Amino acid sequence: MLSPKLQHFYDEKLEELTVEKIQHLYEEDTLTAKELVLLYFQRISQFDKGEDGVNAILEMNPDALHIAEALDHERKSTGPRSPLHGIPVLIKDNLATADNMHTSAGSLAMKDAYAKDDSFVVKKLREAGAIILGKTNMTEWANFMSEGMKSGYSSRGGQVLNPYGKDFDCGGSSSGSGSAIAANLAVLAIGTETSGSILSPASQNSLVGVKPTVGAVSRTGIIPISHSQDTAGPMTRTVKDAALMLNTIIAVDNDDPVTKTNGKISEFDFTSVLDESGLQGAKIGVADDGSFDYLTEEKKLVIDASIKKLEELGANVVRNVTPPSKEASWNIDVMVHEFKPALNAYLQHFADNTTIRTLADVIEFNLKEPEKTLKFGQTILEKSERTSGTLTEPAYLTALAFDQYQAKENGIDSVIQEHDLDALVYPNNLGAFIPAKAGYPSVTVPSGYTSDGEPVGLTFTGSAYSEPTLLKLAYAYEQATKTRKAPIL
Repeated sequence: MLSPKLQHFYDEKLEELTVEKIQHLYEEDTLTAKELVLLYFQRISQFDKGEDGVNAILEMNPDALHIAEALDHERKSTGPRSPLHGIPVLIKDNLATADNMHTSAGSLAMKDAYAKDDSFVVKKLREAGAIILGKTNMTEWANFMSEGMKSGYSSRGGQVLNPYGKDFDCGGSSSGSGSAIAANLAVLAIGTETSGSILSPASQNSLVGVKPTVGAVSRTGIIPISHSQDTAGPMTRTVKDAALMLNTIIAVDNDDPVTKTNGKISEFDFTSVLDESGLQGAKIGVADDGSFDYLTEEKKLVIDASIKKLEELGANVVRNVTPPSKEASWNIDVMVHEFKPALNAYLQHFADNTTIRTLADVIEFNLKEPEKTLKFGQTILEKSERTSGTLTEPAYLTALAFDQYQAKENGIDSVIQEHDLDALVYPNNLGAFIPAKAGYPSVTVPSGYTSDGEPVGLTFTGSAYSEPTLLKLAYAYEQATKTRKAPIL
């Protein structure tokens, strides 16, 4: 039971809170971080684990309330550490947290695993004063377990549901992060992406999702799929909140050499580019790569209206631009080969209190209780286990060179240079594949809804380290349209 003060706040003011609004409340002594955590506890109990709940939260941080209280004392004595001081954040369950929560990637095989150390992303959030509220459910092993696995399902957590409609796809694999933030179960969340796993749930849950350039955000301490494509990024209700998260999590990590390529933006203030007139004079290409073919007619109308809005806001829209590599013979060989050695290394360096030390151990565990662990099988795990784990196979080396060339030089870079574009736009996450292969950034924003309420997203994509441009464009579109509306729970 909440106090009368908090009950009033819960009923009238909790939904759709932003970082900026919360900091104002803290400064005015209208609210404390401890009180805010209590409010989210109440909302989670009602809309996540209650009847017809969305099942987005896998595990709560037992120390969250005490951390919040300590941060309240710190604010009074020395002031806030950053704009994220006292802000509750949810973490996808494949990011290591060295606390009293498990890190399992949604797998029953990892249900007893604790992390020996925080992932670099979690370290940066803690340093900024954020409160790690809990872990979110996800598509098991980030949807790299079997063909046909349903988005948002894990053997440990069950099925995540979309708060806009239980029959709508919740997106994968950062489905719990998407569903939770859409349902206002926390302020911010972290998702991870290898190919569409931030952009998909963000689009499906009417959120802002940022998939950064591979190298912008450290991969240290994240249960991996592919070192060539993996990254973590913000999932938020506004572009500004996403920018504030990027300010915190983008940094150079000496344990992850790829981050030493991000010098241009590691100290960048992403809020500095948020301009309501940011689309004026921008040149944006509408990608003609077959992605629109997957949309229903109604969703095509939503996207068409969004593209017309870009033009109304001053953008020069170039239609039907085509990456030269559109018809290339793409495959997932790079991910299949990189998964085994990457996972085995994570298990050795980060996992504790578990007998699961290798991919082979995971497969063997699942075979012992298939009715609990293998609802969708484990064909991809088995396929990856059959590789050498040394990354020496000609098939892997050939595929890696192919992906790098076709996705970058003959893909995103080529089409952007040919038409002198600031960005490409795609519907939802349907253009995520080639940028994912390239390791290039994307930002998705709410674009509209179908007649039955299913969200549709508009995704901006660019070349390496073009996050400032993409956020500028996304913010201008967001502010002009104010499309997002909270789900009715």
